[in-house]
Amino acid sequence: MSREPEPSPWWSPQRHADIRPFLLARAAIIRALRAWFDEQGFIEVETGILQVSPGNETHLHAPGTDLTRPDGTRHRRYFRTSPEFACKKLLAAGERRIFEFARVFRDRERGGLHLPEFTMLEWYRAEAPYDAIMADTVVVIAHAAQASGIRQFAFRGRTADPFAEPELLTVAGAFERHAGIDLLATIRDGAGDRAALAQAAAGKIRISDDDTWSDLFSKVLVEHVEPHLGQGRLTVLYEYPAPEAALARVAADPRVAERFEVYACGVELANGFGELTDAAEQRRRFEQEMAEKERRYGDRYPLDEDFLAAVAAMPQASGVALGFDRLVMLAAGATRIDQVVWTPPAGER
Repeated sequence: MSREPEPSPWWSPQRHADIRPFLLARAAIIRALRAWFDEQGFIEVETGILQVSPGNETHLHAPGTDLTRPDGTRHRRYFRTSPEFACKKLLAAGERRIFEFARVFRDRERGGLHLPEFTMLEWYRAEAPYDAIMADTVVVIAHAAQASGIRQFAFRGRTADPFAEPELLTVAGAFERHAGIDLLATIRDGAGDRAALAQAAAGKIRISDDDTWSDLFSKVLVEHVEPHLGQGRLTVLYEYPAPEAALARVAADPRVAERFEVYACGVELANGFGELTDAAEQRRRFEQEMAEKERRYGDRYPLDEDFLAAVAAMPQASGVALGFDRLVMLAAGATRIDQVVWTPPAGER
């Protein structure tokens, strides 16, 4: 029985030549976006990769390492899942408009849209409402398309015009339209009512006994809502439910938070917040998330006390994290995320 030939290594000239147009588009997009941020008065920063905590969300997983000091003591550090903690410390230090092309890391993630090591473009505006950062995100995506010379995003049978006026849609509106669920009716006192959402979602998703409200929310979002977003044009999905606020502040309606995501062709590109500056509330959320992480995965990450102190000192601000490799993939016309990075994850051919 004949065996399939081994694939040539990623650095073979023929394989590299196949993806080089995508890589040249990546370089052009970086140049264009750096110029745009400079025009807007932003300063490019470079923050540390190794952190005391990689982030405190239940389903985010990060590789770690031990650092040995000259005296022989060892200290656990984690590869960041985002530059957010460090960037907010810079806001507390007095910076007002900053951006970073940050190398970040995620365990348990690999696929056509996921890499364990990737580039996140993150930026912050102090003293700016979160609709300002929403507008930034739409402009940045259009600039990326223009720099690559593409007029339309196309991915897995879906298309989106990055230059068209985006669709603005609340999460509650999206759940009503695409899943027939009154999402806000399942939120009471800022918390999710698991029984109410399970009843509303019955027959629409598979429900397990140990599913939390957030699990049910995510299943409906992924299975019924996301496939319809970013069709024909970008979708800005905003006013996330308060139980999914993460690091965002709660809005005037306490059932929702100042959080948004941007989609194109059903692909999530960006996640932004009106930033929370209540350190006690941020601590409460982190502790809740880490308790759930330990219940599910038998693991938890420490809290970055320096970050929590900075949250209390930082100005009102808004910020966004954009998956830069995904943006390049759409803007360059690639079909897989690994076609738009210069080298693959270590150990892959």
